[in-house]
Amino acid sequence: MARPQLPPLNALRAFEAAARLSSISRAADEIHVTHGAISHQVKALEDFLGVALLERKGRGVTATAAGRRLAERVGSALEQIAEAATAISRRDDPGRLKISTLPSLAARWLMPRIGSFMEAHPEFEVSIQTGRELADFNRDDIDIAIRFGRGGWQGVRVEHLMGDAYFPVCSPKLNRGVLPKKPADLAKYKLLRSDSEMWAPWFHAAGLDWPEPAKVTVIDDSSVLLLAAASGQGVALARASLVASDLANRTLVKLFDVVAPSMGAHWLVWPPHADKSPKIRAFREWAKREAKKSKLPV
Repeated sequence: MARPQLPPLNALRAFEAAARLSSISRAADEIHVTHGAISHQVKALEDFLGVALLERKGRGVTATAAGRRLAERVGSALEQIAEAATAISRRDDPGRLKISTLPSLAARWLMPRIGSFMEAHPEFEVSIQTGRELADFNRDDIDIAIRFGRGGWQGVRVEHLMGDAYFPVCSPKLNRGVLPKKPADLAKYKLLRSDSEMWAPWFHAAGLDWPEPAKVTVIDDSSVLLLAAASGQGVALARASLVASDLANRTLVKLFDVVAPSMGAHWLVWPPHADKSPKIRAFREWAKREAKKSKLPV
């Protein structure tokens, strides 16, 4: 059976952009063509269908009732085409595994361990991309990500990896080796934290009725925060997942037994179409084994 005659894809793309953005000019900028080209494509599509799709509204445009119905279907179809093309062109290489995570977790948790994964799976070429933004699997060349937060992200597969916790650490040489003996002694010391990890919950866990300190040095990267503490710049609120090597080699010491559980956790995240991917399954299984060895909160 022959397929029905379809309107040109360029005309559908131009119309969808103009309807979504309510602007011929913005649609032209997005698609990298001229204003006149968008108008011409939309007019050709209207002539092909025999129905008005857009109407002028001030300096912009708005979709007619028929235009809204078509724009919704075309937008969904274009997304599916883009996802299929991305899956084929970027993620159809079974021997390449690209992982995305935060710089601090990459440097202090993933990199010290990834060698064992590579030894167990020499068939995979592994690369790691770091950044503070969440990976976009429809746009970025990423196979799997480790995210920190509360989970619940839409449009992706999410699997719990490990919890986390916070506690104060400092250089053993801080204050010439005279370190705080009890939590209340922290009032006499310079405090450090990252931009997303507040002291107040730990104060509460330690039985201190203290508000979040007004005078505290905030460092936006947790890995740099620990470097600052190791150099003797103050007492840092450390994330347990990042500080193990520093405690083991005594560049940092844990001050008290009080630990405040994190509201967030670490999660493995990957696109739905890759559920059966051998490389992603292998990395997930390895990462969960390593997380258990870390002995972090579940």
